[in-house]
Amino acid sequence: MRRSFALPRMLGHALGLLTCLALPMTVQADSCPPPGQWLQPGGERLDSAALFANLAERDVVLLGEQHDRMDHHRWQLHTLAGLHALRPDMVIGLEMLPREAQPALDAWVAGELDEAEFLDASNWRSAWGFDPELYLPILHFARLNQVPLKAINVTPELRGRLAGEGWDGVPEDERFGITAPAEALPAYRERLAAVHAQHPSAGDDEASLERFIAAQLVWDRAMATGLAEATAEGALAVGLIGQGHLQYEHGVPHQLNDLDVDAHATLLPWAVEVDGCELPPEGLAHAVFTLAETPAQAQPPMQLGVYIVPHEAGIEVRGIQSGSVAESAGLEEGDIIMRAAGEALARPADLTQRVQRQPPGTLLPLEVERNGERREILARFPPSDGGSDTR
Repeated sequence: MRRSFALPRMLGHALGLLTCLALPMTVQADSCPPPGQWLQPGGERLDSAALFANLAERDVVLLGEQHDRMDHHRWQLHTLAGLHALRPDMVIGLEMLPREAQPALDAWVAGELDEAEFLDASNWRSAWGFDPELYLPILHFARLNQVPLKAINVTPELRGRLAGEGWDGVPEDERFGITAPAEALPAYRERLAAVHAQHPSAGDDEASLERFIAAQLVWDRAMATGLAEATAEGALAVGLIGQGHLQYEHGVPHQLNDLDVDAHATLLPWAVEVDGCELPPEGLAHAVFTLAETPAQAQPPMQLGVYIVPHEAGIEVRGIQSGSVAESAGLEEGDIIMRAAGEALARPADLTQRVQRQPPGTLLPLEVERNGERREILARFPPSDGGSDTR
């Protein structure tokens, strides 16, 4: 029986919304703090030496990010280096990869793989989708210092099964021993409901919202469990996680508390503007680090908007994102994409790399097998100044 991948697709889009969701209750500042400062939410400046000494006594430190922001990853690397100087017994937990990618992470740290081999072995481009160049400096830091890397996420398929079938419906060995999550805090439910409402294909019924919240809690619990496992033998576990999972202690921090890991702290980046700014609201995090406002990001790589898995004849489409290039082109679940622009496809990364090289405003011919028949489908990518959805 074919499972529906609507929930994983919705979650993939909603994660971006949750990560970038505007924060409420900000406080207008009389003057902006300069970039490069540690602040306590509310505005008080923190002494960095005292802060890091305090962080070094924790079991878990959570470093938030907006996934496509290079300055956020530079800040994470800066913070990792400071923590490592005090706690060389460090483990870095990555939201970016599911647990199936752990052998590739181990081989990378051991120096057994080069960059291309690691990206292939970890299935990075299909599992995560964000440009690996954003994360490679951190990966090299871990390799240079022999800091273990731990995959703390789960696949969209497993998230969908746990949210749809329930925890009793999935054997423990198929969910990596992850236990059922604590209920969402009321304020977190409100924020997730706001994210759910922004998704174009979200149902407006209570059942759809509850499925979405259940899947989000799977996500939070999986990452909290991975970090709890990493710190079980006394190591400092540092998690690199989207900021929407961390703000106000609602997501992963709440699940860590339920797992009896109380000594944790959340750190977030905070952009300060040139002309007036807002201070981080109280309760947002343990501390924030001020970053200079950055200009708008360059045109992101093209995206087709499909969830794909390997197939003996090419690449199988398991899901289509609403509003995507793939949907507009007429791709369907179950299609086997055999060639892109005449190039044979043997693995999901082949298609991802080909799509990311596609110039804006052009057509990409795809050779597709559907129900035993071959056909050509033209994927039309939006121009660089267009308003089309390029997910």
